[in-house]
Amino acid sequence: MLTFVTLVVLGLLLGTVLMQLFKRQPPPPTPAADLANLKVTDARAGDAISISGAGDNYTDLDFTADRLTNFDAGTRRWFEVSGPYLERRVALRVGGDEEVEVYLHSDARKLTLEDLGLAEEELAEMDERQNTADSFEFDGKVWLYRLSREVRSSRSDQAVPTGFYYWEFLEQAGKGMIGIRKAEGEPFAVTLYLGIAPSDVTIYRGRS
Repeated sequence: MLTFVTLVVLGLLLGTVLMQLFKRQPPPPTPAADLANLKVTDARAGDAISISGAGDNYTDLDFTADRLTNFDAGTRRWFEVSGPYLERRVALRVGGDEEVEVYLHSDARKLTLEDLGLAEEELAEMDERQNTADSFEFDGKVWLYRLSREVRSSRSDQAVPTGFYYWEFLEQAGKGMIGIRKAEGEPFAVTLYLGIAPSDVTIYRGRS
């Protein structure tokens, strides 16, 4: 009987020692990014970014991202890296739920709701209906309603997050996307994007 009790006590002591050892071990280190094969989802501020054939006259579009913006719209999240290209600012948007969706904003036009042929009341009605069959025509193309909702954004060069209401439209049978933002006290902001293949984007890590 004494031997049995001794074995039980020793077993408990051994278990306690093992538990303490496991608690003291630091978590395994996060694998370092493969800097020679960075994915578009790895992009961040400071990186040099090259997009094959997306520049003016079908040259490569090369820019250095000087800021990163994260967007949170409930279950939908995406980010944009942006920077100067020639005489304008461009942005690379990366998101998607199941598959990675990559869009480029490089259009030099400063578009307004009037340019799209839309009125604020129409956007409000689309938001109320939440109907993906809603559409409008612009630039000789049909743009289908995709979503509208509140969005919170956090920019790497700003200390305080901001919020705005957002509408999104996809080009019918095409690769385009239009994003419309409305922040309180500010005019509507229209952004025209073009969908691109993730494989067309090369990321070069900048200095931390």
